[in-house]
Amino acid sequence: MAHIQKKVYISERTGKTNVYWQARYTAPDGRERSKRFARKSDAERWLDANCGDIARGIWIDPNAGKVRFVEYADEWLGVRKDLRPSTRAKYRQLLDNHLDPRFGSTQLLGITPSAVRKWHATLSASHPATAASAYRLLSTICKTAVEDEVIAKSPCRVKGAAAERAKERPIASPAEVKAAIATTPVHLQAAVVLAVWCQLRRGEVLGMQRGDVNLAEATVDIRRTWTTVPTGEVILGPPKTEAGRRTISFPPPFQSVLQDHLDRFVGHDTDAWMFPGEDPSYPNHPRTLNHMWDKVREKIDRPDLRFHDLRHTGLTFCAWSGASTAELMRRAGHASPAAALRYQHATDGRDRVLANALGEMAVG
Repeated sequence: MAHIQKKVYISERTGKTNVYWQARYTAPDGRERSKRFARKSDAERWLDANCGDIARGIWIDPNAGKVRFVEYADEWLGVRKDLRPSTRAKYRQLLDNHLDPRFGSTQLLGITPSAVRKWHATLSASHPATAASAYRLLSTICKTAVEDEVIAKSPCRVKGAAAERAKERPIASPAEVKAAIATTPVHLQAAVVLAVWCQLRRGEVLGMQRGDVNLAEATVDIRRTWTTVPTGEVILGPPKTEAGRRTISFPPPFQSVLQDHLDRFVGHDTDAWMFPGEDPSYPNHPRTLNHMWDKVREKIDRPDLRFHDLRHTGLTFCAWSGASTAELMRRAGHASPAAALRYQHATDGRDRVLANALGEMAVG
């Protein structure tokens, strides 16, 4: 039931007669909604809009969106039982440091596209990667709010805001990799080998056990990761995606390196850690590996090269060797082609090398 009623009242202060129009309709939840307007035409438009939404099945309770962002976001994070501990910690950090300070006290229906655009522009000016991550989280939360019929539309409409435009990572030359391995303390040399020539992440390297190395088949299994979360806690868990669980071959020249490492530094049980810490029941702390690498990169005069860049270097070597996108995805443990394609793009830098080689062939 919907109707508009003319109301007349006399101001006690001025004695002036005033008129307003009150529109009413019955919502799908059985409750009556009403609003006052100074003009009848405005009341009619409001009523037509709401009755039209009800008829199309897209009506949203205007009171639902009055919940504050901080309350809705906390509830959203609390019910997401599918999140990995590291992902949950990252989301909590983004909410605490970047989203709640700006939108926390704002009602969901009060978050506008222009407010999101200004917030993103300010944050991306100083921290582009963080801005992209925070925007993706905000967009996901608002999308859920739409699905929950809390708000009608998401205010996240900034084109390209979710894409990270990270700077090109540095890579090492084969000679620099060789020098880095030689400079690394002997009990961690295999970690550098695995990072470069098997293209493993730091957490994947530290999460390896004796049983994950098959010397006869020259393969390694990636089944778990040992990583730190933003809170500083170290967590052992499975790879982030199913694609991350993989078996890959290692280059034959490094079979002796891995054999020597297993013989000298790893316990005999299949679940013995490849890189045990002071307490051999746990792997080395990621911070320990980072400290080691900080010294190595200074010694080989590559202070710009982080430990994660060793994996990037290895994947670039794979691309140079002619690996297809599918092969790069499988070796890297990528779930989509997007990440693998960046390594194929890296082969563009070899165009001059190839051109020079062709020139030598041409002149015989």
